[in-house]
Amino acid sequence: MILDATFPPDPRVENEAISLIEAGNEVFLFCLHYGDQTQSEQIKGIQVKRYLSNKLEYKLSALVYSFPFYTHLMARKINHFLETCKIEAIHVHDIQIAAAVFKTIVKKPLPVVLDLHENRPEIMKFYRHLNKFPGNLFVWASLWKKKEEQFVSNASRVVVVTEEAKKDLLLRCKIASNNIVVVPNTVRASFYQDVQFNKTIFKKHQNHFVLLYIGDTGIRRGLQTVISSLLGLKKKISNIKLVILGKSSSDLILKRQVRSLGLENYVDFEGWKDPEVFPSYIEASSICISPLHRNVHHDTTYANKLFQYMSLGKPVLVSDATAQKNIVEKVSAGLVHKAQDSKDFGKKVVQLFSDSKQMMVFGENGKKFVRNEFSWEQTSKNLVSLYDTL
Repeated sequence: MILDATFPPDPRVENEAISLIEAGNEVFLFCLHYGDQTQSEQIKGIQVKRYLSNKLEYKLSALVYSFPFYTHLMARKINHFLETCKIEAIHVHDIQIAAAVFKTIVKKPLPVVLDLHENRPEIMKFYRHLNKFPGNLFVWASLWKKKEEQFVSNASRVVVVTEEAKKDLLLRCKIASNNIVVVPNTVRASFYQDVQFNKTIFKKHQNHFVLLYIGDTGIRRGLQTVISSLLGLKKKISNIKLVILGKSSSDLILKRQVRSLGLENYVDFEGWKDPEVFPSYIEASSICISPLHRNVHHDTTYANKLFQYMSLGKPVLVSDATAQKNIVEKVSAGLVHKAQDSKDFGKKVVQLFSDSKQMMVFGENGKKFVRNEFSWEQTSKNLVSLYDTL
């Protein structure tokens, strides 16, 4: 596996590696370090090999498809990794380091599996530093998209996170459908089994009708829509409370919005918490939300929190971003609201609040779906099969 970042943490990389090891494969992980980690160690059976990097290399990585420096630097390290570990197949995580991989295997052909964690070219359009000087002069999402299509066409297999992402690639790239494998970011059974619930969290929220959001709080995640809806909702649900478990640089904007609307008593900014307490927050909530804005990236990916919510039997309220809309409606696990429409969001909250039996049914449907069909133990079988037949 090739990852141009530090490790740990990276849940997807770790989950995939462990599943492949459990299936009888030997997994070596190429990753980076900045002088504060050991060069080689074994983590949960993964043979981790770290290569020294620095701030300059990190900055050059953003320019990888404008200038070739980063690719040349990484290719040398990858070549050493392939030779010393006697690698037989390469699993490259995302496209930033993909050029270096393909450059390396010109001299030593090996099968390459390209794992697209997200639609990077599309999500780059929302990166603040790329939309202002000097980033906007040197980094172009259109070029990254062209490179992505090139890598997809050249890879032995491609891994994506949703069926919608697969359909998108089939429309854009020269690749056979059976060469694209869908491996969603789902939860391991350990997330919802044998959970030790935190009584303090229950006690804090026991008298509230809690809307829970877990994850990054960037503007495109849709929390401004939710905050706006509280102006009307507090009149119909007096004990309503929005609990936000996560943070980002956008928190200043969100907190300013809360103050300007006089909603300080209706919103709790909890910040990032240890994932071990996620189940307790979910259990203490009434409705769990994913109000993503619509864009090509969100339409073709799932937020992992969606399956964390569902695994513990909570009804979900999600925006009509295509991928999450399709799966929630398919299994009848909750309701869908129009993205960036606070009135529609509020209407759907009231609809759920007014029908506790329906909320229970939605929650149970989602719980059965995740536990019986959509846990990592189930969805990772596609990844194992890929390597069995490579």
